[in-house]
Amino acid sequence: MFGSDPLEELAIPDGTHVREHDLVTDGDVLVGGQSDVELGVRGADVIAGERVSFGGDIEADGDCRLDMWCDADGNVLVGQDAYLGERVHVDGQLIVSGDLDIGDDVEVERGFEANGWIVIRNPMPTIVFLFVYLSQLLRIGEEEAAEEVVEEFLADDREAEPVRATEVEVGAGTEIFGSLRAREDVRVGPETVVHGDVTTKGGDVVVSPRSHVRGDISCENCELSEAAEVDGAIRARGETNFTAVPEEFDTTAGDAEATATSTDGDADEASLADLEAAVVPFGEGELTAETAPAVVPLSEGERDWNDSAATNGNGVEGVIADAEKH
Repeated sequence: MFGSDPLEELAIPDGTHVREHDLVTDGDVLVGGQSDVELGVRGADVIAGERVSFGGDIEADGDCRLDMWCDADGNVLVGQDAYLGERVHVDGQLIVSGDLDIGDDVEVERGFEANGWIVIRNPMPTIVFLFVYLSQLLRIGEEEAAEEVVEEFLADDREAEPVRATEVEVGAGTEIFGSLRAREDVRVGPETVVHGDVTTKGGDVVVSPRSHVRGDISCENCELSEAAEVDGAIRARGETNFTAVPEEFDTTAGDAEATATSTDGDADEASLADLEAAVVPFGEGELTAETAPAVVPLSEGERDWNDSAATNGNGVEGVIADAEKH
């Protein structure tokens, strides 16, 4: 009765009164899913399946249960407990003598009243939904899809929408605030900054020299220049290759190095020119320090050579004679 197909048979029990605006019976009212009742109904218990439309009021002496997506073009009056599924719409008032259980996104145009407990069932919390969804993805082997969901959920910059395409090629000198996502290859040009991740489902990723990826890289194969920067992790299911820096990207560095070397050389030459020679020809030097001569004439010496203690008692003649012998 509550399946996806509408009822193929209409059963009207004994004692039913079809009035101008209502169907009235002493028993219960059961309406199958996707039915369209152009009148109101009145009975003991009123139960309706999914996507049932009522053209008038609903009055139940007992309980009333309206499944999801039902629509009542009037008031709903319940003598005992009432249950309204998700996205039910009531054009009038909802008055319940017992407990009221309301699903998510229910619309009651003119307000509701209940004498018992009122339970408003909120949708599943986001973190619980994320956990269930990831569990199902991992169960069917969609690890990459689960990883993408987690990356999007935990992204620091949620305002920047990712760039999505079958294949992405970014030119030189470009700055992108957001992630790059593609089904096939992604090519990041030189001197480009990507403030996000670079992800491809089945293609390769090429990062050119002097480019900067401030997130993660996920791909089949990754070709990364030695002059490129990646702040995050590189997840390649195949190979990760590092390419050498082309000569045109080394010109500036070589010139800078040459300039630095030339500058240092000029400074060294200037400093050498200021230094004084350590050895000069005899007679050309100027010695400013006061020193005593190493050899002085005998007559100019301060020692008294006539003193016997200075000559060991031999006198000056004896010292000279002794020196001549040797």
